[in-house]
Amino acid sequence: MEEIWHNIVNLADAQHIISKGGFYLILFVIFAETGLFFGFFLPGDYLLFLAGMFVATSKLDVGIVTMILGLIVAAIAGNFVGYWFGYRTGPMLYNKKDSFFFKKKYLLAAEEYYKKQGAFTLIIGRFVPIVRTFAPIFAGVVKLDARKFAFYNIVGAVFWITSLTLLGYFLGRKFEKEINEYLLYIIIGFILVTTLPLVITVLKRNFNNNNK
Repeated sequence: MEEIWHNIVNLADAQHIISKGGFYLILFVIFAETGLFFGFFLPGDYLLFLAGMFVATSKLDVGIVTMILGLIVAAIAGNFVGYWFGYRTGPMLYNKKDSFFFKKKYLLAAEEYYKKQGAFTLIIGRFVPIVRTFAPIFAGVVKLDARKFAFYNIVGAVFWITSLTLLGYFLGRKFEKEINEYLLYIIIGFILVTTLPLVITVLKRNFNNNNK
């Protein structure tokens, strides 16, 4: 619930990033959230949705093809950086103390999710906050085969970026006048749906630990 609330608080930030920062800042946010361990708090899912919607409503002066291709490249590059970081410094992360930019519990939650889903986590984990940040890092920690990682990384990035960005784009075109009235509810729905798997994983891990 803490993570859900944190993401809700960031709704205004996501809109601010798009309206004030523009195309290149959006690319950097997606890169940071998918590859840098301190990017776990960034608003990825609804940032993609809003980016597509803002392109459709001409609030961003960039074409939808350029937006999607740029986001895919940023997401792929971010995961490669995360993989490299985990590969090089993995064991140190488990001994690292919590700070504002690093939470060990998030790494452990991503590890639990990864063990359950395997390398496929790099695809479905794209839609789960926290997991999409730490999954590539953990893949580097366990030294997943680089070619296998690259395949899942690319497929996951294409699926994640195109689905959410095009959803925002087509809804923005079809319901341009009405979309603002329901935007908050749509984004909250995104947060609840994408956060639920992580919440279940954490609750199961805590339950199992308490019963040992």
